[in-house]
Amino acid sequence: MKPFAIKTIAALALLAGTSAAFSQEKVVFATNWKAQAGHGGFYQALADGTYKKYGLDVEIQQGGPQVNNRPLLPAGKIDFLMAGNLLQSFDNVKNGVPTIVVAAIFQKDPQAMFAHPGQGYTSFKDLTRAPTAFIGKDGQFSFWQWMKAEYGFRDEAVKPYMFNIGPFAADKKSIQQGYSIEEPLSIKAQAGFDPMVFLLADNGFSTYATTIETRAELVKTKPETVKKFVEASILGWTNYLYGDNKAANEMIKKANPEMTDANLAGSLGLMKKLGVVDSGDSLTEGIGTMHAARVKDFYDKMVKAGLYKAGEVDLSKVATTQFVGKGVGVDVRKKLTGK
Repeated sequence: MKPFAIKTIAALALLAGTSAAFSQEKVVFATNWKAQAGHGGFYQALADGTYKKYGLDVEIQQGGPQVNNRPLLPAGKIDFLMAGNLLQSFDNVKNGVPTIVVAAIFQKDPQAMFAHPGQGYTSFKDLTRAPTAFIGKDGQFSFWQWMKAEYGFRDEAVKPYMFNIGPFAADKKSIQQGYSIEEPLSIKAQAGFDPMVFLLADNGFSTYATTIETRAELVKTKPETVKKFVEASILGWTNYLYGDNKAANEMIKKANPEMTDANLAGSLGLMKKLGVVDSGDSLTEGIGTMHAARVKDFYDKMVKAGLYKAGEVDLSKVATTQFVGKGVGVDVRKKLTGK
């Protein structure tokens, strides 16, 4: 082959590579707290190149105690937001904020109540007998209202939870709120015992959690971008749960030096054990799946709890199921786990 031809082929290859690089669509995704195992699938999709394969150049912008990423979504400063549960989405629709949920990574809200073992608390209903319940301010105005309406918990038992397990550890009859994928690890490390874990989701608190929100306008004008981000994230979560997640965990530790290998492994183990991410409908429909009937069920419970009025929120604007429930990642899980 002549030198000129070789140079021409090399130049064309370079141009093709440059074109591919430029074809990557820039997307900014923000989380609601510092990087941790509960964000693992997103970092996995970034670390293993899944986002890139979908044609996306994704930047993950972590949250934290001094960072509030939520207002950045309607303002157009970010494209996607990792939100908490559906209560925030109900509030957005109620207040005319034009955002919408496009996937629910957690099938179960990880919010839980913890109790000391051996105190006679064998069911969620038993916890109503606890003389003291350590509940944070936000919890008092959200899930605690549901606990009162649904199970008869009493305000008289409430003491403020200051994100310090000391008071709970010292009072064996007390109960405490917390995240089921994190607090059991800190309670074991600091107090030396494994707490009993009562997941609210297993007792009727039917919200989806760790949702992916975007602007309603983006769903209308760039549905393919939304589809790519959602599906790539689903695959990221499937691989983080069941595959090699070392690169993702290294990325998490770099973003948040407070994280350790033990923290990450412990949280991942709890996510699997409790079925927080992958259980129920997601086993056949894929991680991230949602159903309108379940959104309505949760809203009706919040109406009963006094958080909203009937008909106050247009549920059709809360979430769309057009990007989930298509079985994405199910084959990958089967390949990785054999089931």
